[in-house]
Amino acid sequence: MAVLTFGSSSDLKYVLVLVLCFCLSCDARFKGFRRFGVQSEATQHRRGADVVDYWFTQRLDHFNGADTRVWKQRYFINDSFYRPGGPVFLMIGGEGPANPAWMQYGTWLTYAEKLGALCFLLEHRFYGKSHPTEDLSTSNLRFLSSRQALADLAHFRVVVAEGRGLGASRWVVFGGSYPGSLAAWFRLKYPHLAHAAIATSAPIHATVNFPEYLEVVWRSLASYSSECPLLVKKASDTLSQMLKNPLLYSNITRDFQLCSPLQLDSFMDSAHFLEALAGNFMDVVQYNQDNRAFEGVVGTNITIKVLCDVMADASLGGVYERYAAVSRLMLHTLSQRCLDPRYSAFLHDITNTSWSGPGPAAGRQWVYQTCTEFGFYQSTDSPNQPFTGFPLPYHLQQCEDIFNMSAGGVEVCVRDTNECYGGYGLRATRIVFPNGSIDPWHALSVTQDLSTAMPAIFIKGTAHCANMYPARAEDLPQLGLARDHVYLLLQQWLKE
Repeated sequence: MAVLTFGSSSDLKYVLVLVLCFCLSCDARFKGFRRFGVQSEATQHRRGADVVDYWFTQRLDHFNGADTRVWKQRYFINDSFYRPGGPVFLMIGGEGPANPAWMQYGTWLTYAEKLGALCFLLEHRFYGKSHPTEDLSTSNLRFLSSRQALADLAHFRVVVAEGRGLGASRWVVFGGSYPGSLAAWFRLKYPHLAHAAIATSAPIHATVNFPEYLEVVWRSLASYSSECPLLVKKASDTLSQMLKNPLLYSNITRDFQLCSPLQLDSFMDSAHFLEALAGNFMDVVQYNQDNRAFEGVVGTNITIKVLCDVMADASLGGVYERYAAVSRLMLHTLSQRCLDPRYSAFLHDITNTSWSGPGPAAGRQWVYQTCTEFGFYQSTDSPNQPFTGFPLPYHLQQCEDIFNMSAGGVEVCVRDTNECYGGYGLRATRIVFPNGSIDPWHALSVTQDLSTAMPAIFIKGTAHCANMYPARAEDLPQLGLARDHVYLLLQQWLKE
């Protein structure tokens, strides 16, 4: 890691800090940035009951001067820590509803209290209640992109600075997960607006095929028990073979508590079922032992240890029976009556273009972004991972089925994203990349210093966005040190 000399917080007068971060939970069918647990808008508002909605006017298309249409973007404010001349933090949402609980909890508020910061949370266009268009038709989703989101951020920053007399202040962008990428890219694309960036768990390299995600899942399971990923692999392989025999479908329907009798009419049906079961492990690994309960997330008690202990429990039967037991455990934990493995049901939901329909919960907007910008498809194309049956063509077929977008089109879009932002070749200054070793997304992020001006903080034993969550007594020592390191970097960079 880079060696830095840190100054005191008294040097931060007249400095404004913009914080971008986002980690939240969504439906189990959500693709891309995997989310474990179901978190409703009602739960969010119970957690942030005292937080008021505000609305900011944005242009629909920042890159077409002839298009004068505007819309209202939701944001929140916390001024309880603000001291005149102090910094301002802006937490920006990502691929789901902005959670007002972040205005009451989180490491960023610890920084805010120390620095006397005014805090904002800005919701991402097309997510939550920030509806730029009347529906989610494919023609309207053309206004959903990271580039438009960065332009939203720039406009918000300029208008807020002008309106509050903060134009001469320095701005620093923070982010976690997809908004971690946005944080790094905002510093890259708008250096006159962002003085520095903290990009937590941020995949900065777009790639169509991302089998490395599941390779990290293997290693993360093995960090608890070397036998665990072997048992999971054997179970997944066993089930994959059983799916070739229709005579076993009734048993599978019962054992995995399916909503209707299992019927596999195509490769997409079997791949969707196998991915759903693998997702039980993928989601738990991504958020293993992270302190997300304050968000209203259900299931934070399910950890790698819990799942591996089930897979090692011979009293349940063979590996197939244990795999089914994991699935039933997850259904019970999430208060779900049954598992619907049908690809046709997924398509029915995700092609619904109504804001009030099942499309947003199924991840329609984020799947669009993966097809048109990022890829990030967590395929089983590597031999060094524990699952079977959902290779890259399965993921690409979804782009075709949902958005009529060919595999070649996805390849071009992902290439364009890396050309726009630089991928691993990103060149900038004053960006730090915290990542957890358990988190599969670190495989597309930065875990070693790119330069002294772009250091990495690699936190062994922690998962996705762990350094952003509220601190607790049981946190690993290295997690506390990582939080402190980020704070000291802020002090150092804001003096430069």
